[in-house]
Amino acid sequence: MPGMGSSLRAAALLAFVVLSILLSLLISSVQQFGARVSRFSPKATVSVPADEEGLASLRTALSSQLDQRRNEIIPLLLPGGGRGSGPLEGSRHSPRSDEAADRSLRYGLWDEIALGSRKAHLDEMGCDSLVDMRAVETLGSGYTKRVVKVNLATGEPVALKLVNEQGIDMGKCLEDFRDPRGCRELVSYKLKKEMVLLQRLKHPNVIKLKGHCTGEEAEGRVTVILEQGSPLQMIQLLQSPWEDRFRVCLDLVRLLHFLSQSPLGSVALLDFQPRQFVTVSGELKLTDLDDASAVETPCQADADCTLQFPHRNFTLPCLARGVCEGMNEKRNIYNAYRYFFTYLLPHQAPPGLTHLVDQIMNSTGELKADINQTLEVFEHILFLYKSGLHLDNLPPSIIREYTVMRGMGTSGNVEYRCWPSYSQQGCVLSVHSAREAAYICNSHSQCNSFTLTGQKTWTGRLLASFRSGFSRLVPDGTSEVYVKKSKDLETSAA
Repeated sequence: MPGMGSSLRAAALLAFVVLSILLSLLISSVQQFGARVSRFSPKATVSVPADEEGLASLRTALSSQLDQRRNEIIPLLLPGGGRGSGPLEGSRHSPRSDEAADRSLRYGLWDEIALGSRKAHLDEMGCDSLVDMRAVETLGSGYTKRVVKVNLATGEPVALKLVNEQGIDMGKCLEDFRDPRGCRELVSYKLKKEMVLLQRLKHPNVIKLKGHCTGEEAEGRVTVILEQGSPLQMIQLLQSPWEDRFRVCLDLVRLLHFLSQSPLGSVALLDFQPRQFVTVSGELKLTDLDDASAVETPCQADADCTLQFPHRNFTLPCLARGVCEGMNEKRNIYNAYRYFFTYLLPHQAPPGLTHLVDQIMNSTGELKADINQTLEVFEHILFLYKSGLHLDNLPPSIIREYTVMRGMGTSGNVEYRCWPSYSQQGCVLSVHSAREAAYICNSHSQCNSFTLTGQKTWTGRLLASFRSGFSRLVPDGTSEVYVKKSKDLETSAA
């Protein structure tokens, strides 16, 4: 009976995880649940069947819903999954003769997810990893899911995704079927689908699936274990240096390029919003995949291939094989343009790169370029920016206006602020070289000197600190101080 023992252990651990999170966070939605109960209470809104026939009808309806959800996930598990209309379509054998085998295949694959079988190789961490974990905060909750930040017993921070027991989806299911366990399983289908997609769509810009906890006796509970990221803060990002904003857009385009030719086919992000993304060590990652779709839009004419957005519509060609050409890819590109590029790319772009930024804005805003062409321009901008080739127009003689003191730093600095800066207390910007730093210093009326510290940004560019003056030089083997020759050290210190 080792299988039953493992299943019971998983169930106990998962129940413990859910209880620990609810207790340690003192989740405020308990009060909200009271309001929802009045909406979803069977006494208030549901006419309870008075006989076994009525109850059996509800169970049959719920079972049908569960089968439908399972069959939506099965194609994602199969080789080449997501490309066809069904996992078993196209069989040369008689449907009747293969019915038993087909059903066995469907449920065998489903069990790899539902029972947490290690044969699926979906992840590394399991229920045991969550023992003695400590809940830190709720990161977010929606109709279906709740996301919680926890620290494992090892000290490693991770994000847990669970069914939102007080969510709209759970409440609606209880209203319809009055089966807590069955509803929990039905609602958790999105978590299971997302778990499969995270495994099939591995990419540096997709959040890493670290594990999951589930079990046959766990009453439908599922916990997905993910690497910990920070929610994307667009307001904060708008105030960041252009280099960091460009990085977010570049990461996004690299992700969309991968999704356009993924193992599942071309994948569309149907719920494309900044809130679906997080950053991990500055790198953009997609964290919400339950609304991703690899289904191609069928058509009979071009009129069937209209992409509709709030302020623009686009009509794409209908291919001879009866699907819209590039519909998923184009949808992703335009959403990237309207949610990200419009706000992050043009403002304060380096003068030597503005023509390329304008090219991106025009081609994506009008859907004139595919994702391959878009990525090519982004990578070209990155190359120019890292190499400094966009600075060829800067006069070489500009650095001669400065005296350099290598192996020295400064103290008693007289700072001034510039925007956007890597420091809120002063003016710290990224530069390719001392020549670019000298050009920037000359453009700031307050600047009399700058220091190259040896610190670098994600592109390998140097961080330069600009100031009005300083009181003295101090030894610093990693820094170089540049002072305008028109200002001697005494003047610079004033």
